[in-house]
Amino acid sequence: MNKEKLRIVFMGTPDFAVATLKALVDNNYNIVGVITAPDKPAGRGRKLNESAVKKYAVSNGLNLLQPTNLKSEAFINELEQLNANLQIVVAFRMLPKVVWDMPKFGTFNLHASLLPDYRGAAPIHWAVINGETITGVTTFFIDEKIDTGAMILQEKVNIAEDDTVGVLHDRLMNTGSALVIKTVELIREDAVETTIQPKSDDLKTAYKLNKENCRIDWSENVDKVYNKIRGLNPFPAAWCYLINGEEKLSVKLFGVTMESDTHNLNQGTITISKNKLKVAVPGGYINVIEIQLPGKRKMDVKSLLNGYKFEENAKML
Repeated sequence: MNKEKLRIVFMGTPDFAVATLKALVDNNYNIVGVITAPDKPAGRGRKLNESAVKKYAVSNGLNLLQPTNLKSEAFINELEQLNANLQIVVAFRMLPKVVWDMPKFGTFNLHASLLPDYRGAAPIHWAVINGETITGVTTFFIDEKIDTGAMILQEKVNIAEDDTVGVLHDRLMNTGSALVIKTVELIREDAVETTIQPKSDDLKTAYKLNKENCRIDWSENVDKVYNKIRGLNPFPAAWCYLINGEEKLSVKLFGVTMESDTHNLNQGTITISKNKLKVAVPGGYINVIEIQLPGKRKMDVKSLLNGYKFEENAKML
């Protein structure tokens, strides 16, 4: 089948999805429609914020749809009129069966993990938080459940000891866009062979991030605290309370390193020397490089120490 006979609808919202959409356009695939989230008010001025996918689609003259209800009759009619025979989903939302079952060649999704592990909303974050050394990307055909469909292709990606979620996000984004092109080529050549995801009671899950599971637990071992912070850097950021005299501030930590060592300090104890700020944890210290105080911009520790005084018993909680 030639490329022109493939009529593709692409669905996605954030930057992670743009790389794949761009790869499809650059490879001259026929994109008959792009579906993304509706504009949402954001910031103090509540200005309408357009998704990264919308910005790319508009700048490249692609046909754009922004449905608020994926089950509405009006949207289903619009989708049918596009006469797509393949749908590709990257970082979008759960689709109703009437949508994913519509095209002749099916609807496949790009997921940023080696399925069946790390199904869910935040696979990149949890791979780093859990100290994994290998993750990857998977393409699979969508079915009734979340991230459970028959797998098409997978590719492994290494995680370095100092990788943040931001660094790994970009690496997986680029690897994933290339994997989507390989997947589309298999579909075009009628050469797809799928693998059913193995069932197990011991799968790792990519839970949705919230304020509570982004909080740092200073009672955990040094490597776990380190992985937690880098697994949330730069977004949405790990946080904790800074107790400094009478102040109790909610602070975010970004760049950190870890230092394995034995000591007798209580967990969360802050020590400062030579423009360095260290926090004691079981098994060592967390060296804080970048921090954000409430209402302030992210700053390096040297700048913080130049303008902020720590009391003798200051600690992280």
